Amino acid sequence: MRRVAVVALAVAAAVAVAVAALLAPHAAPPVMVMPSPAGQARAAEAETLTRGELLPTSPPVRLAIPALKIDVPMTGLGLQPDGTMEVPDDAKTVGWYTKAPTPGSLGPAVLAGHVDYSGKKGTFADLADLRRGDEIRVTREDGRTAVFTVGEVSQYAKDRFPTDAVYGPIDHAGLRLITCGGDFDDRSGHYVDNIVVFAELVR
Repeated sequence: MRRVAVVALAVAAAVAVAVAALLAPHAAPPVMVMPSPAGQARAAEAETLTRGELLPTSPPVRLAIPALKIDVPMTGLGLQPDGTMEVPDDAKTVGWYTKAPTPGSLGPAVLAGHVDYSGKKGTFADLADLRRGDEIRVTREDGRTAVFTVGEVSQYAKDRFPTDAVYGPIDHAGLRLITCGGDFDDRSGHYVDNIVVFAELVR
């Protein structure tokens, strides 16, 4: 065990809701209110003991989920000049939020994908079908593959999104997969719920 600094990505609840809203196929990308650099710096002062294997930082390039027959390229999701968050621009590609840890390093790596997009089935359309123990593989730029197993698959109303559980500090290398779920609200142009998969690095 060793003591290390943890970047605590404590994003406001409104941010988490907006991230999920990005994935609604019929809506224009909403404005994202991301944590300020100062807030992130203060959060980084927190310390915790770590458990399990950790990999060095390296951006992800490909995602594979055998149980869902998923094997797709990945892209980084940063911030646009106006402060809004970038999103995958097709149904297939999955995005990694670049303000979060890289998959396999300490903390919760966050991946987002569409449930559907422009009339096409999205890569994460069947995300809710994952079960505890299912394997998720993330290939990284350094050539290593971070292997995670699913611990929990949950569905949340967007106004009750578990921000701390998804973005907050953890003592291991974790992974969160996020997409939309539930019914589609024609009035708002968004799905009413989010599907969130929680996974942990095993090798």
